[in-house]
Amino acid sequence: MQATDAARAAGAQLPSGSKPNILYIMADQLAAPLLKMHNPKSKIKTPNLDRLAESGVVFDQAYCPSPLCAPSRMSMVTGQLPTKIGAFDNANSVGSDIPTYAHYMRSNGYETVLAGKMHFIGEQLHGYEKRLTSDIYPGDYGWVVNWDEPDRRLEWYHNASSILQAGPCVRSNQLDYDEEVIYKSKQFLYDHVRQGEQKRPFCLTVSLSPLDEICLEQLLTK
Repeated sequence: MQATDAARAAGAQLPSGSKPNILYIMADQLAAPLLKMHNPKSKIKTPNLDRLAESGVVFDQAYCPSPLCAPSRMSMVTGQLPTKIGAFDNANSVGSDIPTYAHYMRSNGYETVLAGKMHFIGEQLHGYEKRLTSDIYPGDYGWVVNWDEPDRRLEWYHNASSILQAGPCVRSNQLDYDEEVIYKSKQFLYDHVRQGEQKRPFCLTVSLSPLDEICLEQLLTK
């Protein structure tokens, strides 16, 4: 997908037989029934996603392998079911010996780059050459529940306050984080162009926080 000016420039005038640049966008909780491409009556405005859908492939029967964030992400990057790789919840780490698509892309000459959250615990690269941002959540076993205090929730963890305090949101730590992810991603694309003809093709994964269609649309804006 080369929908931003930077991405278009990065993929422009590719020599015959060269490898295309890859921009892989990942977002939490982007529920299909709420998108206009699946529901014309949806009130959510996502013109750039709609434009991509019109010119690309839309899957009508694609299912998430887990209701949790980390297992789903680990399944997508490895191509294996969460149960097979031991990614049962957000507190499970994936072995560094399990190859990801980043390993395969890197072995095929791609510059593999990650921006945004991925819930990697311990090992933070898993085939990527570099990260443009740190993760939004701790990269350790802080997710593990202390069963001696099952009702205690850490300050940074999701809790019922998002429901009890529901209403218009001016700012949140997710919005702050995602804006940095988008900025870093766009800057990477511009820097890629500046490298000239000798640059390697890139495989850039941009991974956003829950329900942030705003930042996703910013990335895809012409």
